Amino acid sequence: MQNSEKNKRVIKNTLFLYIRMILVLGISLYTSRLVLDALGIEDYGIYNVVAGIVTMMSFMTGAMSASTQRFLSYEHGSATNRVKDIFKMSVNIHAVIFILVVVLMESIGLWFLNNKLNIPAERLYAANWAYQCALISFGFSIMGIPYVASIISNEKMGAFAYIGVLEVSLKLIVAFTLYLSLGDNLVVYSILIVFSSAFIWSLYFLFCKYKIVDTKYALFWDMDLFKKLLGFTGWNLIGNVAVVTMNQGLNILLNIFFGPALNASRAISNQVNMAIRSFSSNLQMSMNPLITKSYASGEHEYMQSLILKGSKYSFFLLLMLTLPVLLQTEQILSIWLGQLPEKVIIFCQLSLVDSLVISLSGTLIAGAQANGNIKIYQIVTGGVLLLNLPLSYLLFIYGAKPEVAMALMVVISTIAFTVRLLFMRKMIGLSIRAYCRVVLSRVFLVALFSFLIMWYLDSLMGNTFLYLIVESFTSMFVVISTIWLLGLEHAERKFILNKLSAFYSKLKVKSSS
Repeated sequence: MQNSEKNKRVIKNTLFLYIRMILVLGISLYTSRLVLDALGIEDYGIYNVVAGIVTMMSFMTGAMSASTQRFLSYEHGSATNRVKDIFKMSVNIHAVIFILVVVLMESIGLWFLNNKLNIPAERLYAANWAYQCALISFGFSIMGIPYVASIISNEKMGAFAYIGVLEVSLKLIVAFTLYLSLGDNLVVYSILIVFSSAFIWSLYFLFCKYKIVDTKYALFWDMDLFKKLLGFTGWNLIGNVAVVTMNQGLNILLNIFFGPALNASRAISNQVNMAIRSFSSNLQMSMNPLITKSYASGEHEYMQSLILKGSKYSFFLLLMLTLPVLLQTEQILSIWLGQLPEKVIIFCQLSLVDSLVISLSGTLIAGAQANGNIKIYQIVTGGVLLLNLPLSYLLFIYGAKPEVAMALMVVISTIAFTVRLLFMRKMIGLSIRAYCRVVLSRVFLVALFSFLIMWYLDSLMGNTFLYLIVESFTSMFVVISTIWLLGLEHAERKFILNKLSAFYSKLKVKSSS
């Protein structure tokens, strides 16, 4: 397939994902407000820290998900097509993982919940209900991973988008249901989330069964393939353990040192962060399968071009949404939530800065996964990320404020990005000089000038809702303008102008006919 056709497919898939993102973003933010209002700050914090114990096990599922997507995409681009066998083995392995998670969670996890977490005694009963329901929901998520990975590797982004919108819509219905006063809202919410998870899993299962030929499960076992998948997954575990430790481990530290109210603030900042980060991760998601397939088929120059462009464009897309939120965090959160938990403003701002740094790494990670020789890469990058928890613990022991740990995450993410870039030179021959010239120099200039211009304009504006709308559109215009002037190369600007000219010509022909 010609590169132009591949690029068109990337654009088409990205559009599907952006439509999904816009709908998911709007529904998710409104749902969070309803759930926070219905549960209250304390119960909202309890649910997130309790569910966080279970989702700490996502280091296993995250590693297996990355491995499944990598091997499925690689096989699609290679001469030896073993997609069916890989899918069947991935289902088997995920079933084994779920059994292990249940054993760990019903022993160590349950003990930790009832003996170590800072939860009021009168809410322990509801917290245990939330814990068990979160475990069941997590089970559906685990068993859905092979099906989601197959949809993404086959680049069926339309189906992925539709099901994603339906998933957040179900959670919105669950949030409204809490206002019917059916009982203890924390217990009711936890149970309804289980039903929502089960329904979404069934949709992924049915779509794959009837629309993707290679995803029909049957009893199958191949020890060599099992070792290959598990070996790759084992090294991925290091990176995923580090990421989960940074996030859920910090949640537990915040609970132990500062109580559940800070968990609510962290949960809200994560909600804002993940919603906005999806704006750039959608582009990365549509590019990642193509990066792996290009590597498998020997098109290394095209793969490196995708990595450079994906890294730069991901940052630009995220900056467009992040900048107005950084400047007007308090007003946006006040409109959205009404009541603002302690530290939520600074938590949101630092989380967004962290996401800007992480957005540069997305396609670098895809390049490492495509290469496959990830042993040393995962040990080093995972080791850097794992520093977050012990350093945060030491800071809290010596009286540091909670936001210091969030700032530490930004520093560690920056170091991890630098390490990934150095590894890409060795693993796939990526030129660091080219990366600095094409990506880093341009994103730095765009971010610097956009921030300085908007910081000055923000000082001239008020704090009314009208000013918020005006500033959001102004920020979008400023960022797009600086991207056009400072962020794009001449060839990229010429390509965009040609596409706009062709689109205008088509409209002109249609209007005249």
